[in-house]
Amino acid sequence: MAILIRNGEALLPEALARADIAIADGVVAAFDATPDGSSLRLDATGLLVLPGLVDIHGDAFERHIMPRPKVSFDIELALRDADRALLASGITTAFHGVTWSWEPGLRGAENARALLAAIERLAPELGADTRFHLRHETFNLDAEPDILDWLAQGRVGVLAFNDHTEGTLKTRHRPDKVGKMVERSGLSAEGFAELVERVYARKSEVPASLERLAAAARAAGVPMLSHDDMTPDMRRWFRGLGVTVAEFPIDEATAREAAAHGEPIVFGAPNVVRGGSHTGCPSAEEMVREGLCTILASDYYYPALALAPFLLARRGAASFAEAWRLVSQGPAEALGLNDRGVIAPGKRADIVLVEDALQPRVVATIAAGRLVHLADQRILG
Repeated sequence: MAILIRNGEALLPEALARADIAIADGVVAAFDATPDGSSLRLDATGLLVLPGLVDIHGDAFERHIMPRPKVSFDIELALRDADRALLASGITTAFHGVTWSWEPGLRGAENARALLAAIERLAPELGADTRFHLRHETFNLDAEPDILDWLAQGRVGVLAFNDHTEGTLKTRHRPDKVGKMVERSGLSAEGFAELVERVYARKSEVPASLERLAAAARAAGVPMLSHDDMTPDMRRWFRGLGVTVAEFPIDEATAREAAAHGEPIVFGAPNVVRGGSHTGCPSAEEMVREGLCTILASDYYYPALALAPFLLARRGAASFAEAWRLVSQGPAEALGLNDRGVIAPGKRADIVLVEDALQPRVVATIAAGRLVHLADQRILG
């Protein structure tokens, strides 16, 4: 379907400008193109016309699967519901952060395999371009053969290295710290503590496993992220493996190490919206001000991704164009998705129409040239 978006304030590669945007065959047409007479016309008067959001890391879909501890729903039902939430938040490219841990339950092997299969099966019918972001818990050594196969088969969109085992070991006997993990696993507190001990006993095997996985990802051309880098030395070690994206560095010094080498740096949009980190990590807004954040991710809350750029601009942390780049062009480039992230002729037509209010409202979402979300039919015609 051809679409013509008229009378909006569009964020073009140069700046915000009043422009009519024509879409045909799933891509943005030349700005001087004559629209098809049968085009669906959207009147964007008073609205911003912005590149669709590219979410490099979102795991809010887990709540659609398990909205309460030990209460699970069918994965396909959950993914369809999550897709509607993504589109209502303006997210047109979504990398579902699927954690495969040594834990049983929601983040166990069975669920990881089922999620990969379900994402692949449902992808053609979902509104957002939905891909598999494998969050590999580094102590999950038994998963290595499967992951190597998935990388070789082109089934992984992004590979992230996560280590929550060290912290879990230190707090394994504290219900206030590991209660959620215990509930999620379905084990007793004692059984969970014993599992942590067994997993940690294989610590010496972890570095070689990571080296093999990173080599396979490089060979397959799969982007890699290191999650929660603790120190500049850790960032340097992962850089040596070809892991070029720093995801949620734990302190400013580590973020500066990544910035000094021109590496993409990810922080959470909820951090911006809430006014800081809930875990004591760096303020995402301050990192933006310091030039130490190039990407924002929805992390655990989809609506934060569209709101964060508006807040950053209002607070003077960045211009609006710079702030929106953090959720569109920045992640697209880091992931090698050079066909999206900007509104320009020939680029994939991923576009959102947003009302700039106290809490911005996504009025319409267009993904690959299809109108997939409409919150106000008054813009039709």
